Amino acid sequence: MNRELIINVNPTEVSIALCEDKVLVELNKEQCQTGFAVGDIYLGRVRKIMPGLNAAFVNIGHEKDAFIHYLDLGANFESLRRVVHSHEPGKRPTRVENMKLEPALAKEGRIGDHLQVGQTIMVQIAKEAISTKGPRLTADISLAGRNVVLVPFSNKVFVSTKIRSNSAKKRLRKVAQEVLPQNFGVIIRTAAADAEDIDIMQDILSLVERWNKALSVLRKSEAPTRLMSEMSRVNTIIRDSLNDTFSQISVDDETMYNEIRSYVRAIKPDMEHLVKHYKGKVSIFENFDVAKQIKSLFAKYVSLRRGAYLIIEHTEAMHVIDVNSGNRTKAEDDQEQTALEVNLAAAAEIARQLRLRDMGGIVIVDFIDMRKAQSRQTLLQEMQKLMAKDKAKHTILPLSKFGLMQITRQRVRPIAMQETSDVCPTCHGTGKVEPTILLEKKIESQVQLLASSGCREVTLKVSPYVAAYLKRGLWSLRLRWIFKYKLRIGVIADQSVGMIDVDYLDKQGKSLLRND
Repeated sequence: MNRELIINVNPTEVSIALCEDKVLVELNKEQCQTGFAVGDIYLGRVRKIMPGLNAAFVNIGHEKDAFIHYLDLGANFESLRRVVHSHEPGKRPTRVENMKLEPALAKEGRIGDHLQVGQTIMVQIAKEAISTKGPRLTADISLAGRNVVLVPFSNKVFVSTKIRSNSAKKRLRKVAQEVLPQNFGVIIRTAAADAEDIDIMQDILSLVERWNKALSVLRKSEAPTRLMSEMSRVNTIIRDSLNDTFSQISVDDETMYNEIRSYVRAIKPDMEHLVKHYKGKVSIFENFDVAKQIKSLFAKYVSLRRGAYLIIEHTEAMHVIDVNSGNRTKAEDDQEQTALEVNLAAAAEIARQLRLRDMGGIVIVDFIDMRKAQSRQTLLQEMQKLMAKDKAKHTILPLSKFGLMQITRQRVRPIAMQETSDVCPTCHGTGKVEPTILLEKKIESQVQLLASSGCREVTLKVSPYVAAYLKRGLWSLRLRWIFKYKLRIGVIADQSVGMIDVDYLDKQGKSLLRND
């Protein structure tokens, strides 16, 4: 597989396209100067306790208060609270390495026993603000690196379940335990399986240093404030996915190019040469054929091969995908086999669309009905196989008796949406037009006005539909107006004219009166 990362930078946002074998599979957008990204750590202030929800609202500087549930406080919340309070001005700061950890929080408890209105609290963003909801928070702090995730207030070393080899697990645990300070734990990521011991050690030490820097900022800050920012979305994607399958990373901004190159040099020096600075006159997305794919793939209708297509609808509560066979069933006799083929092709495109649009929450897919249990099982297994490459946590349920497949997918940021439509030339985006029943009278009144002002010839430039209406029949409207108002009237059909718009032109083709 040949993978490319194509990055377009403009003043308001950074667009990151991930292509596999020239096919767009992921599109991420990072808004400039908006903040509140997943992984950012804040010092917030509790604004309201909600006993009924067993949750609290916290002010972190967002226009809407962020939400934290009791279960999101984490088992080590009391230890975190002690460290946060010790870093207040005038107090002696407590170091995590030297402290005795507080007892773990009970799984069943009340948030009012641990938080009070006005209290400062260190939190991390777990989900960005979506729609009308503010950010979702957690107090179970973790710091992600390329090879490991650092977990303060823990002494455990976990290894990714995707690493199967017992010898590799033993080696990785030993490497981590050699450099981990007291009261720090780690989750060893899948990428660490191919990493050198020294790289894993440096990763852990750099994350410990970032944690200490966040605490030093805490000592000089007042809530609400950001203590530590997650890496840029670009570097996060590179950190999590850069491997030997990458052939190129192209970026059209020199500052971003230098930043990415420095980061790649730090984590993967032998791949620094893959970072390219694009200087072409054509847009980078146009040059790499990404813009065209964006326009076609983010539409409501998504075409599949041989006439089949998907309809994708988004609502506040869920996303709905309808699979249609088009005209295939008319041409083929074996409906069960045809339905299975269409459904399997649709499954591949749906798995891609979920990643591409970053669709999260509940997704309902209405596949074409299949009678055989074996066909339904084949479809389920294929969807599970296709979704295995998706890094977002997800659950896939078998087809229901109505042929519906329910999918839940982790949602941490708003769905990626692209504007793929143009402003309507008739209503100009208002959604309202004049009643067509008044069009005939309006044109006639304008012709009468021109005739009374001395005009002897007028050409009406209209849409083909209106032109056909004006010239319809032996005793057409055009002929009636010619005799009634004693002036020559020509009609020109032009597709560029709005559906109910009319241009009134003289002999030279200049406008006499425009119908706006």
